[in-house]
Amino acid sequence: MPVPDFIAALRARIGTAELWLPGVTAVVVRPGNGPGAAVREVLLVRRSDNGAWTPVTGICDPGEEPAVTARREALEETGVEIVVDRLALVRTTGLVVYPNGDRNRYLDHTFACRWVAGDAYVADDESSEVGWFALDALPPMTDEMRERIDAGASDETATRFVR
Repeated sequence: MPVPDFIAALRARIGTAELWLPGVTAVVVRPGNGPGAAVREVLLVRRSDNGAWTPVTGICDPGEEPAVTARREALEETGVEIVVDRLALVRTTGLVVYPNGDRNRYLDHTFACRWVAGDAYVADDESSEVGWFALDALPPMTDEMRERIDAGASDETATRFVR
């Protein structure tokens, strides 16, 4: 995955030291369209770096509002236009260590989003596959990603905060 220019510039100064970065997860949901169409579907991507299925995720650009990041990332990664309805979950990730030694922690803002338009496809090199999955038939993924999907696909109105 390409490293954003602003992070590359930081890394040139601090090496692999831990960075604290604002991130987003866009849990994009649409009504199902197959048999049992009452079951809603969620948009997932298979990451090209580790093969994991996840909702759309990304890093906020400097000065970018997190909800704007969610819309941008969904369009850049999947070609899908979305509406961000609410902030569903706020939590920090554990330490992420990349193969090159870079270390990051993310303050993740998980948003409940609705599909508006567009056929999902692999729109950049960050994903190897893109697809819609029934909420009751998700592929294997981490508990952390399932937690994000659960929060984003819920009918709750309040934001969940990990305490």
